[in-house]
Amino acid sequence: MSFVEKLDPLVQHHIVNTLGWRELRDLQELSIDPILNGDHCLLLAPTAGGKTEAALLPILSRICSENWPPLSVLYICPLKALLNNLGVRLERYTTMVGRRSAVWHGDIPANERLKIRREPPDILLTTPESLEALLVSARPEGREILRTARVAVIDEIHSFAADDRGWHLLAVLERICRLAGREIQRIGLSATVGNPDQLLGWLAGHCEGKRTVTNPPAANTAPADVAIDFVGNLSNAAVVISRLHRGEKRLVFCDSRSQVEELAGLLRALGLQTYVSHSSLSVEDRRSAEAAFVEGSDCVIVATSTLELGIDVGDLDRVIQIDAPNTVASFLQRLGRSGRRAGQSRNCLFLTTSSRGLLRACAIVQLWLEGFVEPVEPPTQPLHVLVQQLMALALQLSGLGVRDWRCWLGRLPPFAGLGDDIFQRILDHLLAQRILYSDGIRLGLGDQAHEEFGRRHFSELLSVFTTPPLLAVVHGRKELGQVDQVSVARRKPDEAVVLSLGGRSWRVQSVDWTARQVLVEPADTQGRTSWLGTRRGVSYAVARATHRLLTSNHQDAGWSRRACEQLGKLRAQYSFLKPDSDVIVADPSHGRCLWHTLAGDNVNMVLDQALERSGVEVISSDDFSISGTVPKGCGSFDRAIRDLDPDSACELFCPPPQLAESLKFSTCLPAEMVTGILRSRVVHWQAIQQTLQRIRKLIIPNTPSHPS
Repeated sequence: MSFVEKLDPLVQHHIVNTLGWRELRDLQELSIDPILNGDHCLLLAPTAGGKTEAALLPILSRICSENWPPLSVLYICPLKALLNNLGVRLERYTTMVGRRSAVWHGDIPANERLKIRREPPDILLTTPESLEALLVSARPEGREILRTARVAVIDEIHSFAADDRGWHLLAVLERICRLAGREIQRIGLSATVGNPDQLLGWLAGHCEGKRTVTNPPAANTAPADVAIDFVGNLSNAAVVISRLHRGEKRLVFCDSRSQVEELAGLLRALGLQTYVSHSSLSVEDRRSAEAAFVEGSDCVIVATSTLELGIDVGDLDRVIQIDAPNTVASFLQRLGRSGRRAGQSRNCLFLTTSSRGLLRACAIVQLWLEGFVEPVEPPTQPLHVLVQQLMALALQLSGLGVRDWRCWLGRLPPFAGLGDDIFQRILDHLLAQRILYSDGIRLGLGDQAHEEFGRRHFSELLSVFTTPPLLAVVHGRKELGQVDQVSVARRKPDEAVVLSLGGRSWRVQSVDWTARQVLVEPADTQGRTSWLGTRRGVSYAVARATHRLLTSNHQDAGWSRRACEQLGKLRAQYSFLKPDSDVIVADPSHGRCLWHTLAGDNVNMVLDQALERSGVEVISSDDFSISGTVPKGCGSFDRAIRDLDPDSACELFCPPPQLAESLKFSTCLPAEMVTGILRSRVVHWQAIQQTLQRIRKLIIPNTPSHPS
């Protein structure tokens, strides 16, 4: 019997007669058996590789053959835009077998959500935050419809697992399992990851049952067309994009919303049909841009990583990357957006605007060619997520028994081994801060919890990520999107403020700080918009690949003449670097030294604190180097480095305040616990040890500090 013949006859019929498919892809065939058998699964394939159908067809078969009642399947995505996109596809598949699906998130109108509560669909597409909202809702119907859940499909699972949102998701699933009185089958969908078995282990956790990774060889074995060019600035990048691949559909990735807006304005000024997609645009504008791009042919859509996660924008001809993403995994996601049509190969053109961007692009591509992909590593010690869950359970149950949290969350791996003494310290802090209150038997939400998280039906409590306060930009009655308040600050008293949003310019007419609205009108001059964000440094792996790049003579066939020339200049400037050791550059005239670690941001952050403790006055540190001075009579810079001990460097590291601010609910934990969590996440002992073990050579030439 073939795999397809194991599906319910109704599903088999519609595969052939409704969908018109003569055969299934390898992933789709190989996923049938484990899903039908109830295995916890991880399905891996490039973007547009048929992962959704691989999960859904056998699930629909079980719905039909086992006559599952609504609501039986949760389809969980990281982005509302992705849910909206998938909702249309899943509605077609469920309707053809006489079943229903629905989308549930914060933008869904109240009347539609009421209908879902009263008449639950078979498959609910949603986010972890919306599931949490159902659990804590004052309306019991929200919790009741979750009692029949049997399967959870987690799309783009790597994006969840890599941060605290993944632990939040697993905690919510734990609570749903308790409501349902059964273990829920878990199916993760992802593009290529470096550690699939570990990722599935994280997803299944303590659950019983077999675990299966399905990862067939890629059907498209043609080599990818990857090229790197050096253009020097964003204006030149716009010119190159306008001249290359005319008549084709081009998806251009930038790594900031500000850069997206600037590039879109430049492309429109050059006469290109240009669309924009990023998280601060209104839902309506983002959807219309993506839909128009699907229908277009000779056009460009400029986007942030929001279009990295599988949102369907039709068949693409070209993927273009401005500078480079920070990880190989992100590059693979973007590369996978191309090459969907028969006979077309995957492609990506890097247009680098700075020396640092060129080095990162070359390093990322070299790591990819070597077969390296970053492992997905869930954050350690998510105690702040436990605190969030305690508050959510107190809200859900209208009071939580002092020790009952273990019944709901005690099997989740990061909490299973939590000692009573540690929990008591957390609880004592919550009670002292009035986050929780207790009558000795039950826990309830305290005054401080209501004050901090109670607004808008506790919406701030339902997510573990921090969203900065933004201002809504309004033209007439239409909301265009959101901007940070720094964008509307006048540089001079009489200076007009012109914003860029959706690739168009808007002059600020007035700002209503109470309503948090910016009223605008169209403008002819080029606008500029800023969003505050944290700088993301490169990893140890990318930094070391950069070191190998600068200390070799290798030239890749995919590098343009301009890229080769610029890289040649960088290699000449940094000819003092050694393949097998670090270099310290001394500048006696200024009393400074520069340690070229090329070890990445996190490693250098730890080492610069260790140097400060040893008496060095650290001036600056970044991904590639640490600079500092040593007061007279206090030894030398190179001796201070040689005396560093990796154990004490790691144990004494004190996370800077901005790291604590990025950890939501950190104020709900004792300060020493927050320090411990951040230390465990930032400090990579092996990378620090390797950096300190590399022999250091002291030289005194006239050299640059680092690539700009």
